[in-house]
Amino acid sequence: MVLHPDLVDGVPFSVMAIAVSHHFMQKTTLRPMPKMPPCVLEHWSSSKVDPAARLPYWHDVAHNWVDVQPLSPGVELNASWSLLRGQDCFFGTKRSTAYEMRTHARHVPPGEDMVVVSLLEAGHLDLNAAPGQGHRARVGTLGIYVPQQEGCYRWSQYARQTYVALPRRAVWEALGQQPGNALLSPRQGVLISMLSSHLSHLGQLARAPEALTDESFAVLLDATRALALLMLRNLGRQGLAADCPDGRESLHAGRRAAALRFMEQHAHRHDLDAAAIAQGVGCSRTRLYEAFAEQGQSLMDTLREIRLQRAHDMIERSTRLHVGSTAWQCGFADQSAFSKLFKARFGLAPSDWYRKSLSELRATSSAQEK
Repeated sequence: MVLHPDLVDGVPFSVMAIAVSHHFMQKTTLRPMPKMPPCVLEHWSSSKVDPAARLPYWHDVAHNWVDVQPLSPGVELNASWSLLRGQDCFFGTKRSTAYEMRTHARHVPPGEDMVVVSLLEAGHLDLNAAPGQGHRARVGTLGIYVPQQEGCYRWSQYARQTYVALPRRAVWEALGQQPGNALLSPRQGVLISMLSSHLSHLGQLARAPEALTDESFAVLLDATRALALLMLRNLGRQGLAADCPDGRESLHAGRRAAALRFMEQHAHRHDLDAAAIAQGVGCSRTRLYEAFAEQGQSLMDTLREIRLQRAHDMIERSTRLHVGSTAWQCGFADQSAFSKLFKARFGLAPSDWYRKSLSELRATSSAQEK
């Protein structure tokens, strides 16, 4: 059966959602509120903030549970965000330029232990975005994301996320198991499509706040919370664990992604070893070794490959080559060892590769002039 996105058995979706809210509150231990308090509706746009202050402010207002960085250093952040803040949950819709965020229990402030149920409305999201790893969420994907769980997320340029954040305890009770990161498919239940449609509609209303009163937003937010918990309860009954990525696998992928980023940033350091990388990632060396071994990789082999690729790129861009200086800048203290490793990896010594690249560049320039 195909459901119209705005109708359920001929009943307008918003009416159905409110009815679900009242039914669900009667069937659970969550106490209904005798009088719905108004929501606090907040808006923020990067255009109103000085460019130098945008990233820290974006972290404070929209990502205070995670570590956030732009994908390309120095790129100016452009973002907009709207939030409906309720008594025991909140709803948000936001859009921004590309950025990366890393989650870990240490980033979550006390008293804000939440789980995010999110709809991707534009762009794409790479969850645990190490090369060749992780899961890609595309437009229309509904996901469950746990800020307490270690992970790496990369949001594409102008991705739009519309979401509801719920207390982790309530999500745990609804699922019947500890929640973990998961991308959901509509085939797992009709309530997934229903919640996705509801989130999208509420996002449109939140971005046009004059459409409703604070009291109306409060009723819709409560309906959103109830529908999300009902969807999670339905998933729990159907056995969510069978359709979710393995928690250990996701944890390993998150550590690999964090380690790769740390090594990219610190590859020039001659003192960079397994202990320093583990400290930078926030885990033990044993766990870090396990994360790479799971994919048949070695931590230090990966670091050497990053350094060699950096040296290769520097040599191809150089107008004058100094092998010792290139080796040093890429983290190799021994010029002779660097030259041997470079030749083993690329088939030519650094100086030979430089001459080859220079010759090809001159040939290309000569052909263009003709």
